[in-house]
Amino acid sequence: MSEHRESDQLAQRRANLAALVDLGVPAYPHRFRCTDTASAIVTAHADTSGDDLDAAQIQTMTAGRILMIRSFGKAKFLVISDGVSRLQVYLRQDALSERDFAIAALLDIGDLIGVEGRLFRTRTKELTVWVARLEFLAKCFVPLPEKWHGLTDVETRYRQRYVDLIVNPDSRRVFEVRARVMTAIRAFLVDRDFLEVETPMMQPVAGGALARPFVTHHNAQDMQLYLRVAPELYLKRLVVGGVERVFEINRNFRNEGISTQHNPEFTMLEFYQAYGDYRDLMTMTEQLLSTVAREATGGDDLSFGGQSISFRPPYQRLTLRRAVCEAVTEKIGAAISEQDLRTRETVVALATRLGLDPRPDQGPGRVTVDMFEALCERALVQPTFIHDFPTEVSPLSKQRDDDPDTVERFELFVAGMELANAFSELNDPVEQRRRFEAQLCDREGGDLEAHQMDEDYIRALEYGLPPTAGEGVGIDRLVMVLTGSPSIRDVILFPLMRARKSGADGGSAPPGQASGPGGDPSEAE
Repeated sequence: MSEHRESDQLAQRRANLAALVDLGVPAYPHRFRCTDTASAIVTAHADTSGDDLDAAQIQTMTAGRILMIRSFGKAKFLVISDGVSRLQVYLRQDALSERDFAIAALLDIGDLIGVEGRLFRTRTKELTVWVARLEFLAKCFVPLPEKWHGLTDVETRYRQRYVDLIVNPDSRRVFEVRARVMTAIRAFLVDRDFLEVETPMMQPVAGGALARPFVTHHNAQDMQLYLRVAPELYLKRLVVGGVERVFEINRNFRNEGISTQHNPEFTMLEFYQAYGDYRDLMTMTEQLLSTVAREATGGDDLSFGGQSISFRPPYQRLTLRRAVCEAVTEKIGAAISEQDLRTRETVVALATRLGLDPRPDQGPGRVTVDMFEALCERALVQPTFIHDFPTEVSPLSKQRDDDPDTVERFELFVAGMELANAFSELNDPVEQRRRFEAQLCDREGGDLEAHQMDEDYIRALEYGLPPTAGEGVGIDRLVMVLTGSPSIRDVILFPLMRARKSGADGGSAPPGQASGPGGDPSEAE
């Protein structure tokens, strides 16, 4: 729509509101008493015949947003929506007061109205409200997209989610599935005696994950604080305190780039179970995800990116080094062994041959994980547990008794994305301190994602953490898979967007910040 045409429509809509006020109609009334939503009417009477409706003379009062107007002189058909279902209403001059029919003439697509009347079916069998009373509730000044049944500009959908929800029913369905996912997760864990808790979102130490944090400042106490990258260390403190099964559905914040799989603010499920290990969590994760898929979507078979995915257990299990060996062997046409991945000189040579560029500070474990991410992740379409990670990249995980260079950790991959990360928790305070100190060396070497020292967490371990298994599940990515959504922004109501200069969204870039449709180069993906 051209700016000139939009300006003309805005002027006309403002004039229509002024005319309504001249009629004595409140511009912004305080309430409208509904007896039924449009969705309830459609659901209750989907199969009710026109004859039965005429005989029953069913009266209703409902409200909604106008999505369509068809005028026929002394009559109008409108389509209204409550955000879920659409319902037709019929306005006829001889059935309305003079005031109400005058209101009808001043309505625009997008306006909110309330109607009172009886239900009937038109000659085309359309369920309709024959309106006896009409109330104006709010004026829509900005015209909806011309094709009200679809808003296709992706950036506008993300920046103006309110418009997206008005015109794209599929968007609302995604968030309804998301809500069912949350409900199903809570029910699953509560039924297994897990306690839901809340832990700090501002923390003096950014711990629980290898990630670059957002930094803030508490003025009154003159403290530097971090938005949490994970609640892990607080949840394990609770296990020390005797809360043997605990979980939190939480927002985390990581100062990283934006892509189809990453948003700086995201939602995680984290849960911890005393007296178990990572093998127990593999079985529990299979049960959790298959249950959630059924509860949220009605089944555990679905499609994502044109590929069929099944959440029915059991899931494939493969060690990380074995996965890398198989992928590298296929790539270079020469067999390599897991032992080749434990020597830095050998693994760096392999990585270089594959076009990777290992940093001097990276050990063989880190380089092996980089090769896994480059060669293996995208091929893991069906749910697959990749387990037994190098100790070097897992500062909070317990080592295998038979292999100190390997920890009891798994990541679950689905549709080429990491969906979950879990491990047998390290509960030796001496070893935990050594791991933190190694991470501090990495930080001094320039690794901004390395873990900080957390003296209080080590003190908690000194009181005794029982054998414990813990896991984090990415809620946003899980919803992506369950709804077939190609981008994480499709499943977050208000994803982070770079500010734009004053324009269509009314936003402006903060001083010193570049503006434009993208942020990180991958933002538009």
